[in-house]
Amino acid sequence: MEELEGQRTVRVSVVMPVWNAAATLQSAMGSVLAQSLAEWELIVVDDGSSDGSGELAERLAVQDQRVKVLKKEKRGIVAALKAGCAVARGGYLARMDADDWMAPQRLEKQWRFLEERPEIGLVSCLVDYGGEAEGYAAHVEWLNALLSPESMALRRWVEAPVAHPSVMFRRELLERFGGYRDGDFPEDYELWLRWMELGVKFGKVPERLLRWNDPPTRLSRTDRRYSVEAFFAMKLRYLACWLKQSLRPGQELWLWGAGRVTRRRFGVLAEQGLQLAGFLDVDPKKSGQVLDGLPVRHFKELPARGKSFILAGVAARGARAQITAYLVERGWREGEDFLLVA
Repeated sequence: MEELEGQRTVRVSVVMPVWNAAATLQSAMGSVLAQSLAEWELIVVDDGSSDGSGELAERLAVQDQRVKVLKKEKRGIVAALKAGCAVARGGYLARMDADDWMAPQRLEKQWRFLEERPEIGLVSCLVDYGGEAEGYAAHVEWLNALLSPESMALRRWVEAPVAHPSVMFRRELLERFGGYRDGDFPEDYELWLRWMELGVKFGKVPERLLRWNDPPTRLSRTDRRYSVEAFFAMKLRYLACWLKQSLRPGQELWLWGAGRVTRRRFGVLAEQGLQLAGFLDVDPKKSGQVLDGLPVRHFKELPARGKSFILAGVAARGARAQITAYLVERGWREGEDFLLVA
């Protein structure tokens, strides 16, 4: 086999940030060690753990020279990801969390996917949900249904179309478009939206190659950067850019959802220079009202298709499917005439 600087060639670098994950780290690292693809390196970045995670990683690293452990002062996941990506040698970078588990063929199948499809910049896979929260289980079911580059791009305004620890991407994306950014937003979702805005296509291996666990200490449960409000504020800024480029001259923008919370969240659009024409709502009592200075119509009184664009901002379970079916039956085209954004 070809050698690189006296070591086995590195095709894939797996970046694994770790903070106080001693209870699950051995299983996570063990699943990397068991990969069918041999030409990988695992970069474990210990973000100032106080439970012995760093020392455990170092003991496990002794078993395999392909494992590198970086011990850092605690600065957060973005700093850890940046540190891992900076020393990665592979042409492809894969993500993995210290409380998850990957199937033995994950790296090989994702690597082959990218090798065979040069038009794809990032590939994910289906994931198994390791938790008991009904909401997260529903999210995983939704995420696993997005298989094509087109569906992931179209539905990216609802939520992140890939699970962060399930992805593998080309190193050149970091070099051309930049990597993880720190801020008051979810670092992975911001990265996906930025790359997609710049034309990067996402793919997905239609096999369950990762178990995505959901412990109570998960950042998405404990850090305000992963709150619903943070998600909306960040994605609507990117949505505003897309709308400015995509709306036809004179085309009106309508928001489906006239509730107080929905109106407040979508106020970001006005801050970005986009003015709504009005609201659509299922409640007939709201029809004819003026809210925030804009008219409210019952959803059966749709504005003129072609001259209007609808943002479906209702997040209630089942609402997306119902709104989509209603609009499609009337000739509205998703991505052309309307978008799901909640």
